[in-house]
Amino acid sequence: MRVIAGKAGSLPLRTMTGLNTRPTTDRIKETLFNMIADQVPGSRFLDLFSGSGGIGIEALSRGAAAAVFVENNRQALRCIHENLNFTRLAPQGRVLAGDVIQTVQDMNGEKPFTIIFMDPPYDCGLEKRVLETLADSTLVDENTVIIAEASKDTDFSYAQELGYRIDRVKEYKTNKHVFLKKE
Repeated sequence: MRVIAGKAGSLPLRTMTGLNTRPTTDRIKETLFNMIADQVPGSRFLDLFSGSGGIGIEALSRGAAAAVFVENNRQALRCIHENLNFTRLAPQGRVLAGDVIQTVQDMNGEKPFTIIFMDPPYDCGLEKRVLETLADSTLVDENTVIIAEASKDTDFSYAQELGYRIDRVKEYKTNKHVFLKKE
């Protein structure tokens, strides 16, 4: 895994050993960032279920003003810190250790993020729980883009009843990115 583009482009990133995380492949990461390229520069980026931090670091490398990483796995947290330091992007990164739902609740009151990316463990219903938590949060406004990476068969039909609209879905072989905005 590596940073694809920007000031840290081509630098390798450390990943966790074992099967606790599924790092987003370089090809999928590149496709994702091509779709949001005009929104990243100067943005506030929230990376939920961060794993090794590859998505948030890519955002910083491509010009995001700041990125917040939320992760509860200790080994993953070490990877995020090491990757931020190695890429020299640590000054723009804030790493929060803890349960994503609780941390998002604790962050309520902070200003909205431009982009919120989540890549929770697949098929556990965590996407819905995060969207429920964000529904009345100050972290989201009408301009915030929420991107959920999920298994291909994950159902988002509940989004509208939570106050979101699905703007776009990009499907890959085994997973997809769902782009949501507040109604």
